[in-house]
Amino acid sequence: MVSLLLAVVLLFIVLYVWITRIYHQHRQTVAKSGSAHLVSLIKSVSRSDRGFSVSRNKYTNDGTEWQFSDESQTFNGLRALFVTAHPDDECMFFSPAVIRLLEINASVHLLCLSSGNYYSQGEVRKKELLKSCEVFGIPPAHVTVIENRELPDDPNVQWDIHLVSSLILKHVKAAAINLVLTFDGSGVSGHANHIALYRSLRYLVSTGKMPEGCAGLALETVSIFRKYLSVLELPVSWLRSSDFICVIGREEYTQAKRAMFCHQSQLLWFRHIYLLLSRYMSTNTFQRIAKDEEKRLKVY
Repeated sequence: MVSLLLAVVLLFIVLYVWITRIYHQHRQTVAKSGSAHLVSLIKSVSRSDRGFSVSRNKYTNDGTEWQFSDESQTFNGLRALFVTAHPDDECMFFSPAVIRLLEINASVHLLCLSSGNYYSQGEVRKKELLKSCEVFGIPPAHVTVIENRELPDDPNVQWDIHLVSSLILKHVKAAAINLVLTFDGSGVSGHANHIALYRSLRYLVSTGKMPEGCAGLALETVSIFRKYLSVLELPVSWLRSSDFICVIGREEYTQAKRAMFCHQSQLLWFRHIYLLLSRYMSTNTFQRIAKDEEKRLKVY
């Protein structure tokens, strides 16, 4: 019994050391090689390199200037749009990516396709969403909530792909977005509204309707076992292939929790457990939504 206990303790020590090393390696890679990886990301999310030129620290894609500062390790010109289905999705699923993109001075926008009115709390939840975004640092002008009778907050309703894709495309063009992030084909939780967002974005990409120089990333759905391993899941995500990975530390995790606490109407007992155990509160891995199958590029 004692030997078994010692083995378990040793295992957790090894995991802790490994996870700590991975996190610091991730942060060092971001700090030391930020320009190379960010330029690779911009190139990888474009459908082609046509019109993309590099001149010292300036990158122009179809007339849009991208500027990188070596001193601050930030990248100016990236305009990212998170497409979610309900208020609180931005916290429960996308916190690491939101925090990471804001950290590198990206202009972050949020398009929420419903007010989350399933229990007639739509007005309350819209206010909570604005408070949550304020904690992250997303200005109110960058937050849009769609209220459309054809897009109810309901897991039993299949949202119209053409309607959703038209709303996404309209927002992409209006805000000059060049990176769209949403759920993948399994929607993380399997929610039909989440899945509809992926299908809509995939439709835009596959049909060539997405503006040149703008592309989509899908948040990877993992197994239930991996989902609730919290930071212990990090080595698995690190070893698996992904196009974009975001890992946050204790301070950023606290920020993500503060953002979620703004959604008071949703803080049922099981969501507190989710905040404690979900790997999505500390790690996001994305796969590129590509028109054609292309070689995967890992970007930090």
